[in-house]
Amino acid sequence: MQNSTEILDQTAIRRALTRISFEIVEKNRGSKDLVLAGIRTRGVPMAARLADKIGEVEGVRPPVLEIDTRPYRDDLPSAARAEIAVGENADVAGKTVVLVDDVLYTGRSVRAAMDAVSRMGRAGRIQLAVLIDRGHRELPIRPDFIGKNVPTSQSERVQVRLTETDGEDSVRIIKLAE
Repeated sequence: MQNSTEILDQTAIRRALTRISFEIVEKNRGSKDLVLAGIRTRGVPMAARLADKIGEVEGVRPPVLEIDTRPYRDDLPSAARAEIAVGENADVAGKTVVLVDDVLYTGRSVRAAMDAVSRMGRAGRIQLAVLIDRGHRELPIRPDFIGKNVPTSQSERVQVRLTETDGEDSVRIIKLAE
């Protein structure tokens, strides 16, 4: 049996993403040479929303890349990784790339996304923006921009739902049956 609690609704998600967009602009002193890279699946629409907000504020919308981390994951069998074509082809040389993801948990997706960006070129800087930081890191990765810190137990799961992928905006903590 699963028990869930909503921790962010549509309004709270909008506020968190708006705050993150302002923090990105502030930390980088504007949006010059800024690229947002959404980690599939839900990081992509989040990156687009952040880019839209930054565009409203700065007058120029930064480009958005879609990052597929599967070829770079160390928790997939090597045969499965080899079958996935690498489709990213973007100019990131010397630019500030902000990786965008919905939930930061172990850090493995972020590490794989950094590998993907490095394959595209040598970014001037890579930063990380996440909607939810739930802890339990397996790698030494720390986000630069956080929507909400949500301490969780190993028996809980964080479910992010976005309108673009799921038809609604919400974040829930799901208590898994033990």
